[in-house]
Amino acid sequence: MEPRIDLFTTDTGARLAKRFAGLGQVLERSPLPKRTQELVSLRASQINGCGWCLDMHAKEAAAAGETAVRLALVAAWREATVFTEAERAALALAEEGTRLADAAEGVSDGTWARVREHYDDEQVAALVALVALINAANRLAVIVHQKGGSYEAGMFAAAAAG
Repeated sequence: MEPRIDLFTTDTGARLAKRFAGLGQVLERSPLPKRTQELVSLRASQINGCGWCLDMHAKEAAAAGETAVRLALVAAWREATVFTEAERAALALAEEGTRLADAAEGVSDGTWARVREHYDDEQVAALVALVALINAANRLAVIVHQKGGSYEAGMFAAAAAG
Protein backbone atom coordinates (compact mmCIF):
# COMPACT_ATOMS: atom_id res chain seq x y z
CA MET A 1 0.00 0.00 0.00
CA GLU A 2 1.16 3.45 -0.86
CA PRO A 3 0.81 6.33 1.61
CA ARG A 4 -2.58 7.96 1.18
CA ILE A 5 -1.32 11.48 1.83
CA ASP A 6 1.85 13.11 3.09
CA LEU A 7 0.43 15.01 6.04
CA PHE A 8 3.65 16.96 6.45
CA THR A 9 3.15 18.71 3.08
CA THR A 10 -0.18 20.25 4.12
CA ASP A 11 -0.44 23.41 6.20
CA THR A 12 -2.62 21.66 8.76
CA GLY A 13 -0.34 18.63 8.90
CA ALA A 14 2.76 20.77 9.28
CA ARG A 15 1.17 22.69 12.15
CA LEU A 16 0.11 19.45 13.82
CA ALA A 17 3.61 18.00 13.40
CA LYS A 18 5.08 21.08 15.04
CA ARG A 19 2.68 20.69 18.00
CA PHE A 20 3.47 16.97 18.30
CA ALA A 21 7.17 17.79 18.25
CA GLY A 22 6.62 20.45 20.92
CA LEU A 23 4.86 17.94 23.13
CA GLY A 24 7.67 15.49 22.46
CA GLN A 25 10.19 18.09 23.60
CA VAL A 26 8.24 18.61 26.83
CA LEU A 27 8.42 14.86 27.42
CA GLU A 28 12.14 14.73 26.57
CA ARG A 29 12.80 17.42 29.18
CA SER A 30 10.74 15.54 31.77
CA PRO A 31 12.39 13.38 34.43
CA LEU A 32 11.02 10.21 32.82
CA PRO A 33 14.11 8.38 31.51
CA LYS A 34 14.58 8.67 27.73
CA ARG A 35 15.10 4.92 27.37
CA THR A 36 11.83 4.25 29.20
CA GLN A 37 10.09 6.72 26.89
CA GLU A 38 11.37 4.87 23.84
CA LEU A 39 10.43 1.44 25.21
CA VAL A 40 6.89 2.66 25.93
CA SER A 41 6.62 4.21 22.46
CA LEU A 42 7.85 1.00 20.87
CA ARG A 43 5.39 -1.17 22.75
CA ALA A 44 2.36 0.96 21.92
CA SER A 45 3.49 1.15 18.29
CA GLN A 46 3.85 -2.65 18.13
CA ILE A 47 0.32 -3.09 19.44
CA ASN A 48 -1.05 -0.54 16.97
CA GLY A 49 0.95 -1.89 14.02
CA CYS A 50 2.55 1.47 13.24
CA GLY A 51 5.60 0.88 11.05
CA TRP A 52 6.52 4.59 10.93
CA CYS A 53 6.57 4.92 14.73
CA LEU A 54 8.34 1.58 15.22
CA ASP A 55 11.05 2.72 12.83
CA MET A 56 11.37 6.10 14.55
CA HIS A 57 11.42 4.85 18.12
CA ALA A 58 13.69 1.85 17.49
CA LYS A 59 16.25 4.20 15.94
CA GLU A 60 15.83 6.86 18.62
CA ALA A 61 16.19 4.18 21.31
CA ALA A 62 19.37 2.86 19.71
CA ALA A 63 20.72 6.41 19.48
CA ALA A 64 19.97 6.80 23.21
CA GLY A 65 22.07 3.71 23.96
CA GLU A 66 19.42 1.02 24.05
CA THR A 67 20.70 -2.47 23.26
CA ALA A 68 19.57 -4.63 20.35
CA VAL A 69 18.59 -7.39 22.79
CA ARG A 70 16.25 -5.16 24.78
CA LEU A 71 14.75 -3.69 21.61
CA ALA A 72 14.09 -7.18 20.27
CA LEU A 73 12.44 -8.26 23.52
CA VAL A 74 10.04 -5.34 24.00
CA ALA A 75 7.19 -7.27 22.38
CA ALA A 76 7.68 -10.09 24.90
CA TRP A 77 8.74 -8.03 27.92
CA ARG A 78 6.86 -10.26 30.37
CA GLU A 79 8.94 -13.21 29.20
CA ALA A 80 12.29 -11.42 29.35
CA THR A 81 14.78 -10.77 32.14
CA VAL A 82 16.33 -7.61 30.70
CA PHE A 83 13.81 -5.04 31.97
CA THR A 84 13.73 -3.40 35.39
CA GLU A 85 10.63 -3.47 37.55
CA ALA A 86 10.10 0.21 36.80
CA GLU A 87 10.28 -0.45 33.05
CA ARG A 88 7.87 -3.37 33.44
CA ALA A 89 5.39 -1.08 35.19
CA ALA A 90 5.72 1.49 32.39
CA LEU A 91 5.30 -1.18 29.71
CA ALA A 92 2.20 -2.54 31.46
CA LEU A 93 0.73 0.97 31.56
CA ALA A 94 1.56 1.43 27.88
CA GLU A 95 -0.24 -1.80 26.98
CA GLU A 96 -3.31 -1.15 29.09
CA GLY A 97 -3.48 2.49 28.03
CA THR A 98 -3.23 1.44 24.39
CA ARG A 99 -5.81 -1.33 24.67
CA LEU A 100 -8.51 0.70 26.42
CA ALA A 101 -11.27 -0.82 24.33
CA ASP A 102 -10.17 -4.35 25.25
CA ALA A 103 -10.72 -4.02 29.01
CA ALA A 104 -13.71 -2.57 30.83
CA GLU A 105 -11.54 -1.04 33.53
CA GLY A 106 -8.94 0.51 31.22
CA VAL A 107 -5.73 0.73 33.22
CA SER A 108 -6.01 -1.66 36.14
CA ASP A 109 -5.53 -0.64 39.74
CA GLY A 110 -2.68 -3.16 39.99
CA THR A 111 -0.79 -1.63 37.08
CA TRP A 112 -1.41 1.87 38.43
CA ALA A 113 -0.07 0.82 41.85
CA ARG A 114 3.10 -0.61 40.27
CA VAL A 115 3.62 2.60 38.28
CA ARG A 116 3.24 4.66 41.46
CA GLU A 117 5.80 2.47 43.25
CA HIS A 118 8.47 3.41 40.72
CA TYR A 119 7.66 6.89 39.44
CA ASP A 120 7.04 10.25 41.11
CA ASP A 121 4.26 12.66 40.12
CA GLU A 122 6.34 14.39 37.42
CA GLN A 123 7.33 11.08 35.86
CA VAL A 124 3.76 9.76 36.04
CA ALA A 125 2.46 12.90 34.32
CA ALA A 126 5.02 12.39 31.55
CA LEU A 127 4.26 8.67 31.27
CA VAL A 128 0.50 9.18 30.96
CA ALA A 129 0.99 11.96 28.40
CA LEU A 130 3.46 9.81 26.46
CA VAL A 131 1.01 6.91 26.21
CA ALA A 132 -1.67 9.29 24.92
CA LEU A 133 0.70 11.00 22.48
CA ILE A 134 2.18 7.85 20.96
CA ASN A 135 -1.29 6.39 20.49
CA ALA A 136 -2.38 9.55 18.67
CA ALA A 137 0.75 9.46 16.49
CA ASN A 138 0.20 5.76 15.73
CA ARG A 139 -3.34 6.43 14.62
CA LEU A 140 -2.33 9.29 12.34
CA ALA A 141 0.39 7.24 10.68
CA VAL A 142 -1.65 4.04 10.33
CA ILE A 143 -4.68 5.83 8.88
CA VAL A 144 -2.61 7.44 6.12
CA HIS A 145 -0.36 4.38 5.59
CA GLN A 146 2.84 6.19 6.59
CA LYS A 147 5.55 3.59 6.04
CA GLY A 148 8.53 2.84 8.24
CA GLY A 149 12.10 2.42 7.08
CA SER A 150 13.31 5.86 6.07
CA TYR A 151 13.55 7.51 9.47
CA GLU A 152 16.92 8.72 10.74
CA ALA A 153 17.52 9.41 14.44
CA GLY A 154 16.86 13.05 15.25
CA MET A 155 15.01 13.68 11.98
CA PHE A 156 11.65 14.61 13.48
CA ALA A 157 13.09 16.96 16.06
CA ALA A 158 15.21 18.67 13.39
CA ALA A 159 12.21 19.10 11.07
CA ALA A 160 10.06 20.50 13.87
CA ALA A 161 12.73 23.02 14.85
CA GLY A 162 12.99 24.33 11.29
